Amino acid sequence: MTPAVPQSDLADTVMERLTALYPTGADPERAAGAAAYMKGIAPFLGLYTADRRALSRSVLDGLPKPDEPDCTAVALRCFELPEREYHYFAVDYLRRYVGRCSSGFLPVAGRLVVTVSWWDTVDALASHTVGPLVAADPKLTSEMDRWIDDENLWVARTALLHQLRYKEATDADRLFRYCLRRADHTDFFIRKAIGWSLREYAKTDPDAVRAFVDGARDRLAPLSVREALKNL
Repeated sequence: MTPAVPQSDLADTVMERLTALYPTGADPERAAGAAAYMKGIAPFLGLYTADRRALSRSVLDGLPKPDEPDCTAVALRCFELPEREYHYFAVDYLRRYVGRCSSGFLPVAGRLVVTVSWWDTVDALASHTVGPLVAADPKLTSEMDRWIDDENLWVARTALLHQLRYKEATDADRLFRYCLRRADHTDFFIRKAIGWSLREYAKTDPDAVRAFVDGARDRLAPLSVREALKNL
C-alpha cells in the first residue's frame, strides 16, 4: 500500500520555498552531465552540492522542527518531483529529523527506497533513515528480515546496509546471515553491498569479519570478498 501524503502546513511552506529557490541555481550543462553520470535515472537541475546545501538552509531558515506527518509529507512530495535534487533534499531532511519519527515511518522510508531507485538515494536512506528507525525500535528487525528476501534489489540492499553506522551495536549474526542469504545474487549492487557492509563492520571487529569471509569464501562473490577485505 502506498503511504498517503498527509496535510501539513509546514510541508506546504517547505515545498513553496524549495521549488522557488532550487531552480535559481540551475545549470543545464551540469544537469546533462549529472544525468548521464547517474545513467539517466532522473533529470537534474544541475546544482553543485555546496550550492544545493546553501539553498536548503535558506529553505529551512526560521522554520520549526517537523513532526512525523510533516516528514512524511515533505519526503513524499519531494519524490513526486522529477528532478533529482528534490529527492536529495528529502533524503537530507529525513537524515536531519529521523529522530522525530516513530517506527510507523518505516513504510514511508520503504516507499522512497523503491521510488526512482538508485544508489545515490537508497544508500543514504538505508544508513541514515532506516538504520536509525530500526535502532530505535528493535522490533523492526523482523521487517529487515523480510526486506532481505525482497525481490526488489534496492529493498534487499537497504536491509544489507541498514546497520552500516551501528559500529559496536551491530548485530553481527544478522549481518553475516544477510550476506549469506543474498550471496548468490548476481546483481552488482547486491554483491557490492555485501562487501561494503562487511568492510564497514571490519572497522569494529576485523577478526570476526576475516573469520566470516574465510569460512564463506566459496559462497561469496569475488567482488564481495575484495570489498570486505579491502582494509584488512
